[in-house]
Amino acid sequence: MADLEPSPRVDVAALGEYLLGAWADVRRQARELAAKPELHKLEGLTHIEHRERVFGQLKYLVDHQAIQRAFPKELGGEDNHGGNVAGFEELVTADPSLQIKAGVQWGLFGAAVMHLGTAEHHRKWLPDIMDLTVPGAFAMTEIGHGSDVASIATTATYDEAADEFVINTPFRAAWKEYLGNAAKDGIAATVFAQLIVKGVNHGVHAFYVPIRDAQTREPLPGIKTEDDGVKGGLNGIDNGRLCFEDVRIPRTNLLNRYGDVSAEGTYTSPIASPGRRFFTMLGTLVQGRVSLDGAAVAASKVGLTAAIRYASERRQFNASSETAEEVLLDYQRHQRRLFPLLAATYAMSFAHEELLGKFDGVFSGQQDTDEDRQDLETFAAALKPLSTWHALETLQECREACGGAGFMIENRFASLRADLDVYATFEGDNNVLLQLVAKRLLNDYAKEFRAMTVGALAKFALGQARGVAFKTGLGAVGQFIADSGRAQRSALALRDPDTQRLLLAERVQTMVAQVAQALQGANRLPQAEAAARFNDHQNELIEAARAHAELLQWEAFTEALEKIEDPGTRQVLTWLRDLFGLTLIEKHLEWHLMNGRLSMQRGRTVGEYINRLLAKLRPHALDLVDAFGYTQDHIRSTVASGIEAKRQEEAAAYFAQLRKLGTAPVKEKNLKRP
Repeated sequence: MADLEPSPRVDVAALGEYLLGAWADVRRQARELAAKPELHKLEGLTHIEHRERVFGQLKYLVDHQAIQRAFPKELGGEDNHGGNVAGFEELVTADPSLQIKAGVQWGLFGAAVMHLGTAEHHRKWLPDIMDLTVPGAFAMTEIGHGSDVASIATTATYDEAADEFVINTPFRAAWKEYLGNAAKDGIAATVFAQLIVKGVNHGVHAFYVPIRDAQTREPLPGIKTEDDGVKGGLNGIDNGRLCFEDVRIPRTNLLNRYGDVSAEGTYTSPIASPGRRFFTMLGTLVQGRVSLDGAAVAASKVGLTAAIRYASERRQFNASSETAEEVLLDYQRHQRRLFPLLAATYAMSFAHEELLGKFDGVFSGQQDTDEDRQDLETFAAALKPLSTWHALETLQECREACGGAGFMIENRFASLRADLDVYATFEGDNNVLLQLVAKRLLNDYAKEFRAMTVGALAKFALGQARGVAFKTGLGAVGQFIADSGRAQRSALALRDPDTQRLLLAERVQTMVAQVAQALQGANRLPQAEAAARFNDHQNELIEAARAHAELLQWEAFTEALEKIEDPGTRQVLTWLRDLFGLTLIEKHLEWHLMNGRLSMQRGRTVGEYINRLLAKLRPHALDLVDAFGYTQDHIRSTVASGIEAKRQEEAAAYFAQLRKLGTAPVKEKNLKRP
């Protein structure tokens, strides 16, 4: 009899090293720092106490030289943009409030000065920003305008006689809102306002504006502040509001890399188009979205590590034995709850590493064309929504999968989820970001077919319709014949990466094409009619963008597989990639069936094959989360500490002793009836 093929094994150490990515040393340093108790969130503090602790932790980061990576070398930095984000996102494991407050100080306030200012601004302000002498706020969002930055109402009007800008908040809806460091700690702010010179509005620009006296910490004349108070999470950050009443600043406080005003009141810019200038300025601040994507993935890894470790120890119900209860992770439903989330987390981790490489290429200047910057913007706008939504879903499912224990703050699921809740909103509301992606997809579609005449476009549309009809009819029949009605053949086809890629890619292409055809000619309509037509298809556009992001993640996972050298690890990760792909296909199964991409026969086998993948992955679940590389100092979840295994061992020993001594009481149902 031939020997059975040995089960594959995961090389945890090698996989863990691979997951650390291009900036492995930086991540190790950041994780070592995040493991320090001094940086950990203390549950139960009031929001006032939490704020004080987090501000002290910022000083700890400065003292331990953890914030200088992205800043210029001539100021003591490293010009290491990718490494900066890689290290920064690891702080989420210590306390999300610390990660975000550090992001406000150095990733938004400091980055605005660095990327929108000139060398003179760098020398003047960055040293004090870097060492926390000047804590600052990033004053972009207004109460009445969140994601629509172009429509903010704060004004900066040039007074030629005084050689000053006058900053004003014209009405209540123009108050700057939700600003970290605004309620208490901020000494200055980078304020985004409409730049007005000689009656001409040159659009949104950024200004360096002092807001508090450095000694007294009282607001400066003309500055009004309000405290946002207690929030649903991230209460270690002093979010607040700012209002400006005739606040005067020197003309040279304009961060003028992309637009300048001379003493005589002449506006100049290296970018002629106001629209392109606006998007270029905002594009320099994309690192916020990049870091949130990575932090959300890290939080998902922490939650899954805790939940899967607990599920491998916790026992419940006598399903297959009279004496031993089942481990939770052996139940198919428990695997269905956690393993697809684990697969998606791996996909998002690989996709984030690609995004981080793209980000570093642009900001290091190695790949910094207009097209590179547009690709980076679109990539970040595609990934950040899915990873932040995924983190919320993952932490909630992990919480529920741990039962009542998961609800205890000591196990961190509820606390982490509360802190990450707003990640879906800031640095761009997720739906708005996906709309940005959708518009890029439409533009790419339009470029591809721009040379077509109306008649050619009509033929193309007809071809699209015929393609759907063929796949709905003959295509589905052919698929059924090829499968011969056997589930095994259907499963074999579904696990083929080319089949998965085709199903995911066709969905994106078809959705974009359908919306593009529906919007054909809208640009020639009156503004109101064009807007109405676009609005009629907005939901379809956003769904197309989401499908595009899912495809990007699947592609990143598949490309990563090619770089895994160990055969056993590659096999297990291939199963995990297949689980990710088939979970997406199952999620959108209705679409694939309605559009003829899958036959009913093959559609019925998707769930069956997913279940088989779950069984294959079960022996490797602990290895897959151990490869994330987080220690108990990062996870800090009691249920993941091994305490449950000790409880179960104690209980098993107790009942075994009763059976050995014959002193166990007899169950009533086993009594012989007279």
